[in-house]
Amino acid sequence: MKHLNYIFLFTISTIFFSCGPYSFTGTSIASDVKTFQVNYFQNNAILVEPGIERDFTIALQDLITNQTNLSLVNSNADLVYEGEIVEYRISPTTATSQNTAAQNRLTIGINVRFFNKKNEEDNFEQRFTFYYDYKGSSQLIGSIKTTAFEEIFERITQDVFNASLAKW
Repeated sequence: MKHLNYIFLFTISTIFFSCGPYSFTGTSIASDVKTFQVNYFQNNAILVEPGIERDFTIALQDLITNQTNLSLVNSNADLVYEGEIVEYRISPTTATSQNTAAQNRLTIGINVRFFNKKNEEDNFEQRFTFYYDYKGSSQLIGSIKTTAFEEIFERITQDVFNASLAKW
């Protein structure tokens, strides 16, 4: 019985101590990186939706805050995110026999510049785009608009996170 206890302790010790630090979000953040900042994303899309720039900026700040131990600061951060909303488009995706839209698609595109002051090789500029489909008979207002923004921002912010911190 004593022999089994030693095997069990050895197995547990090996699992916990041999793997090194691990993050459940898959991040690869250097130990000397402590802070991040998300500069205000300007809305440069041809079709302007009021408040979308604020909502996206907050969504990106919240995601990074919730998935890392980094501190959000207003200036001189180790990691800096900035950019602009470059696309906000509503287009029909399918038609009915009466030549009306059966389904519409909201597409949002965001150009992101990422700067890592501790490792400049990680810096990039990249465009991230996602969409939300809704019934052609519906208008993009109220709960439909809220749901569309939530789903699009969730996907885009996660893609930005993966590109900058998870290296996916």
